[in-house]
Amino acid sequence: MKRAPLIALAAAAALILSGCSQPNTPEKPQVVVTTNILGDVTRQVLGDQVQVTTLMQPNADPHSFEISAQEASLMGSADLVVSNGLGLEGGLQQHLDRAAKAGAPMLVAGDVVEVLPYSSGDAEGTPDPHFWTDPAAMLDVVNAMETAARNIEGIDAGRLAASADAYRDQLTRLDIEMTDAFAAIPKERRALVTNHHVFGYLAERFDFRVVGAVIPGGTTLAAPSAADLRKLSEAVRDAGVPTIFAESSQPDRLVQVLASEAGLNVRVAELFTESLTGPDGGAATYLDMMRANTERIVQGLRT
Repeated sequence: MKRAPLIALAAAAALILSGCSQPNTPEKPQVVVTTNILGDVTRQVLGDQVQVTTLMQPNADPHSFEISAQEASLMGSADLVVSNGLGLEGGLQQHLDRAAKAGAPMLVAGDVVEVLPYSSGDAEGTPDPHFWTDPAAMLDVVNAMETAARNIEGIDAGRLAASADAYRDQLTRLDIEMTDAFAAIPKERRALVTNHHVFGYLAERFDFRVVGAVIPGGTTLAAPSAADLRKLSEAVRDAGVPTIFAESSQPDRLVQVLASEAGLNVRVAELFTESLTGPDGGAATYLDMMRANTERIVQGLRT
């Protein structure tokens, strides 16, 4: 009377063993990206043909974020590692060097764009890593990313070309939108003051002046002196800047101090500059971030 259940159990066991003996589904190629801005762009260009791991979490500071030992190990075995370069991810450089030595293919975005130097501050003359504030520079990154991805085993070149073309079209439309929006700002009002020097590429592309930054260096890890704040407050008064821009990933206390020091009715507005946000934060993608910043800069400087 117990024979039927035993037969059923044996059949089930056979099915389980049969399933275990089947070859595993091949994993997708692994692409590791340092910053979340480049992580978003990588996903748009490479699509679902690869597994993208972005090391930098939303709302983080690219100058100081850290990664786990597991993430560092993943870099060494990746099919492609994408980084910003130009000194932005200072805390990760040892891991990037180790991954390159292990043979991981590397794409350093800063190596494929036309690099601008910082025009002022403590970092004056050194390479500025914030090229993403110019969407035209991101076109160069997309081109290089497509070329690098063609060498990944298993990538369908036709699908890759289609997704890269589609994203290039979006970047071109973004550039046109920004050009049209900034045209509403009178030339004498195109003056930027931010937490630290981050808008050099945007200023060059769209004809803005960078009056200065609260933190005079190219990294948020620096700190301004009282003399720095006094000098910048004088520049703000001289330029008649109506709005100072604070970065979303950084406390705006120093910006508020500067606004008070300037002795003027200066507004403080928040921009997304070095990090994307979570899905509901207003800058979940690179395109969202740039459009939000464009709108806020226009609102802050037009009147």
